[in-house]
Amino acid sequence: METVLENRTWRYATKKFDTHKKVSGGDLDILLEATRLSASSYGLQPYHVFVITDQELKEKLKPASWGQSQITDASHIIVFANKTDFGEELVDEYLQNVSKTRNIPAENLKGYSDFMKSKLLGLSTEEKSVWTSKQAYLAFGNMMQAAAELKIDTCPMEGFEAERYNKILGLDGKNLNAAVVLAIGYRSEEDETQHYPKVRKSKEELFTYL
Repeated sequence: METVLENRTWRYATKKFDTHKKVSGGDLDILLEATRLSASSYGLQPYHVFVITDQELKEKLKPASWGQSQITDASHIIVFANKTDFGEELVDEYLQNVSKTRNIPAENLKGYSDFMKSKLLGLSTEEKSVWTSKQAYLAFGNMMQAAAELKIDTCPMEGFEAERYNKILGLDGKNLNAAVVLAIGYRSEEDETQHYPKVRKSKEELFTYL
């Protein structure tokens, strides 16, 4: 139990990464699997995750990220992109997977299919995009915490221009939108922010027992 809290205390939004230290392929695989196993509403996972290591591409993304050095200095840049719109195919493809994985006849899932479609397909395009971005954030949070368990540093980043990311990564034609970015790697010894005490609300301010 102490390790759980220690890892979360150790984690901070890394501002300066060591450009010489890279996340190993094995650790990256663990992070990606932890992300794949993340919870999402109905299990639909209405997002896609881009893993960026190409330095030239990072350089292109840096100006669209308010010039923040984490984009070019981190080992990997992870872009979580939510679906901007969807139709029945989102539910149909998921239930095909359920049928195959759990060996359940597809016709036995029709009731669940109808229920999900009744809740989701009536949403406006804007509401769909908001909902899918929330699901992307669930996966994003899981990756960040898994990284802390592995003592891999991260910097969660919302300071970027999504429209420019979408253009650079070709997301517009894929019905995707860059929702949030996670830089991963290892902190530089020169990053002074690693020594700052963590500032959070007190338990009394944050929690209410009913």
